[in-house]
Amino acid sequence: MFFWDPTYILVIIGLLISMAASTYVNRTFRRYDTVRSRSSITGTDAARYILQQSGITDVAVQEIAGDLTDNYNGQMKILSLSASTAQSTSVAAIGVAAHECGHAVQDQRNYLPMRLRTAIVPVANIGSTLSFPLILIGVLFGMNQTLINIGIAAFSLALLFQVVTLPVEFNASRRAIKILASGGLLADDEVPMVRRVLGAAALTYVAAALATFLQLLRLIILFGNNNRD
Repeated sequence: MFFWDPTYILVIIGLLISMAASTYVNRTFRRYDTVRSRSSITGTDAARYILQQSGITDVAVQEIAGDLTDNYNGQMKILSLSASTAQSTSVAAIGVAAHECGHAVQDQRNYLPMRLRTAIVPVANIGSTLSFPLILIGVLFGMNQTLINIGIAAFSLALLFQVVTLPVEFNASRRAIKILASGGLLADDEVPMVRRVLGAAALTYVAAALATFLQLLRLIILFGNNNRD
């Protein structure tokens, strides 16, 4: 039953949700990546402009390999844009660059959920790494409920991280849209396009949280009630 049981349907549902969200965000990005912005500025230019206008002078902008691998590193003070974003003049690319700038603004203004997420990262990583080994050891040692419960609690830290990530990402998108709407980088009719791109991207974080919740639910159903069957 540990290797196959009906609760695997929860894992499958989580995978399907994640795949659907990933497909949707990629399709939405590709759609608006074909729309050239009237300003004709690149994602890199947009990022540098937004950082400058926000009074952020200690964040470097760099191009990295990959596709939609854009990220902001608050510890290194580096905003990384993927090749598909950095040199593109599309509405989608400018929106993604602005979103990452939103994280830089959060960092500058000590946005509490972002600080909380940063603090949780090390603990969540340890919890994710140790959770399944602890549960497996608990099972092998005659359903040792203490070890199993510790493993489940460790895995719940991954869900906590996903939940805390949601307001951070949604807030960064709101900041990006506000900046683009008022900064003159995009025309009025281009801003709704960015909103769709960032809205689709936000769904991937919701999907990740749901998938993690379903995995945690499966662990609780299997082992949380001291069921020895």
